[in-house]
Amino acid sequence: MTLKAALSRARGILAQNAIEDVPLEAELLLRHVLKINRTQLYLDLEQELSPQDEKAFGHLVERRLSGEPSAYIIGNREFYGLDFYVDSNTLIPRPESELLVETALTLARNRQLHTIADIGTGCGAIAVSLALELAQAKIYATDISPAALEVAAINCQRHGVDDRVSLLQGDMLEPLPEPVDLIIANLPYVGESELTPSFEPLIALDGGADGTEIIAKLCLQTKGKLSGGGSLLLEIGAGQSEAITALLRHLFPDSNVDVFTDLGGIERVVSLSLSKAKVAK
Repeated sequence: MTLKAALSRARGILAQNAIEDVPLEAELLLRHVLKINRTQLYLDLEQELSPQDEKAFGHLVERRLSGEPSAYIIGNREFYGLDFYVDSNTLIPRPESELLVETALTLARNRQLHTIADIGTGCGAIAVSLALELAQAKIYATDISPAALEVAAINCQRHGVDDRVSLLQGDMLEPLPEPVDLIIANLPYVGESELTPSFEPLIALDGGADGTEIIAKLCLQTKGKLSGGGSLLLEIGAGQSEAITALLRHLFPDSNVDVFTDLGGIERVVSLSLSKAKVAK
């Protein structure tokens, strides 16, 4: 069987089982088996697939049909143009979370960010992306899961930022040793009624009854953890902006609170900026 035929068959099987992005999914799995890049794959479509590789490819397709995400199967996911190792101990980075990074970089153009805290870092995608873009910043990355921090450590080493990203185990802001200029967080925001069986860790998805409980807890922890003029960036779910912005305005009445939409038109990031003259205590 040629690579072209194998791809075609896999696409058909995946499509029949309602898998999204079928062409990409099949391609990723086959490239993983053959350990080749996209260019090599399409240059060699008429090459024969060995029986061993055909069997291995079929096994990966079966795993995908069981619902296991391709990112866990192949062990990596792209985020902000970078390749990250992922496994079932961490949430798989989503494209919409890149808006957090972009918003942070916009803030950095207007003021110096000497210290940044990435809360609930997971695989470390946000912390690593910011470390590579903001070479002078010191970054703390916290997570309650030791297993997730092990994955983040792999990615910090992979991208050469392990000397500037400090990984701290603990509950959100509690491990921070000092107030920081920016707190950035992609915390669980799926409501309990919306949770479905998933290969991803429940702790990274479950946001409580209405999906905002963990985010609200972080907001309450923020006092004393931001420096004067500091900022907080939160990723939120659809329909959550009103509740979160109301809470922040109540907690920090002299601050500026803004909401940014993602490419899908969903209000995705809430931004809080403190007055330079006042520090949250």
